[in-house]
Amino acid sequence: MAGRTVMALSGGMDSTAVLLHALAKEHTVSCISYNYGQKHSVELERASANIAYLQSKGFDVAHHVVDLTSAMHLFDSALIQGNQDVPEGHYEEDQMKDTVVPNRNAIFASILYGYALSISKRETTKVEIALGVHSGDHAIYPDCRPEFYTSLEHAFAVGNWDSENVKFDLPFIDGDKITILKDALDSCDRIGLNFDRIFENTITSYNPDEQGRSSGRSGSDVERILAFHALDLVDPIEYVEPWEQVLEAALQTEREHKDQYYREKLSELQYHVTRNSGTEQAFTGIYWDEKRRGRYTCICCDHFLFTSEMKFDSGCGWPSFHSEHPMANISQIEDRTYGMVRTEVRCSKCDAHLGHIFNDGPQAHGGMRYCINSASINFEELEE
Repeated sequence: MAGRTVMALSGGMDSTAVLLHALAKEHTVSCISYNYGQKHSVELERASANIAYLQSKGFDVAHHVVDLTSAMHLFDSALIQGNQDVPEGHYEEDQMKDTVVPNRNAIFASILYGYALSISKRETTKVEIALGVHSGDHAIYPDCRPEFYTSLEHAFAVGNWDSENVKFDLPFIDGDKITILKDALDSCDRIGLNFDRIFENTITSYNPDEQGRSSGRSGSDVERILAFHALDLVDPIEYVEPWEQVLEAALQTEREHKDQYYREKLSELQYHVTRNSGTEQAFTGIYWDEKRRGRYTCICCDHFLFTSEMKFDSGCGWPSFHSEHPMANISQIEDRTYGMVRTEVRCSKCDAHLGHIFNDGPQAHGGMRYCINSASINFEELEE
């Protein structure tokens, strides 16, 4: 028998991806959208538009809009109609806490749980409550963290009969916006839907204009834009500015946020080398003569770069590697500084400067030498 799912459909990309995920599992789905006085209430129109599109494609998806405005207008949040401005900037910055709606997800989940219990009783079936919470939400939104849903599910089970028939399904809880988009692409392929058509009917912006166009500047916008860019996709929704402009603004916001993060995380030398393309002096780095068995990762983001088996003694005074790990995918960039033509190598994940690559390495391994700054890498020793 096909599965049964109840879910919250906000009209945003996360919950829309959850809906696609459930349909790809061949579940019968019932959706609830909430009108809680949110400034971005255009999301309710987008949710209804996608439901209509899915129904036109033969998917029997129930949709209900629940009005909570009379209760939640009592709450304090920049997202609810009032005089507070929606903050702009990076989605992990502290001011984004102004977008928290107190106890919102507990309220939403409570209604979903009661609905799921009722469906379970009427249809004599087990029901999953699917939600699109993910790791990108954890820093700012306490009610998106795994432990919150573990506790909530326990409380609901204690407070209801027949709770063994209902469980939470959080498919993206350990993922991020990129994970969500990848899953949505796969789901669309599996059930024959147009990905762009679906996602142009979503909205993630907390401060769209009067025409319903996304600002591209709210934290939620920035997170979404960067996820599409990471997958070499152009977001199909309409922004108030052309895609190239909102993308560059999002990238700049990310650079500024990360710069502050790296200044706090790294030593002065590590920051100089990785973020300003500096170089440590020869024979001064802690790993130039390292011979222990282990793995080397990026000092900024922990991306896997090299293993000790790839390291060799070149005599140059910097850690030297004849090849990179297959997962590294290190970027190579022409470097014409200091009157020379060299090839710079940078971390493909966080763009940290690592060093340079030369063609005077061991011929038995392809003839290349990755000349890497110790200040740009971490070493993790492995047991023999």
